[in-house]
Amino acid sequence: MQKRIHVAVGVIINQDRQILLAKRLGHLHQGGKWEFPGGKVETNETVTEALIRELKEEVNLDVSHSTPFMDIIHDYPDKHVRLDIHLITEFSNQAIGMEQQQIEWVPIHSIAEYDFPEANKPIVEKILAEL
Repeated sequence: MQKRIHVAVGVIINQDRQILLAKRLGHLHQGGKWEFPGGKVETNETVTEALIRELKEEVNLDVSHSTPFMDIIHDYPDKHVRLDIHLITEFSNQAIGMEQQQIEWVPIHSIAEYDFPEANKPIVEKILAEL
């Protein structure tokens, strides 16, 4: 049976209309590809709580507000992921790769130039179409 993972994902946009991307470390699933920061939703945790916790742990941001953006279910050969994606424009602190991962603020119109995991491609398409 495939592993099922529920992930809270943040599309974080700063005042310069740039989106924060993080590069997955090489040893991780889909390693070396770019992603929108976030992480697993733990048992007894809401998506918003998971997003706030994960973004603090991963990129040092304190999120003050998020808005649901889209929900994706994707099957990889080895796992089944549900991405619960939220838009974040209200946050404080300086973004830092807390897990030694590379992070980059990217102009919205340039995000299609980055290599994302297959499950992230619909997010990129929606961002380019709507934001």
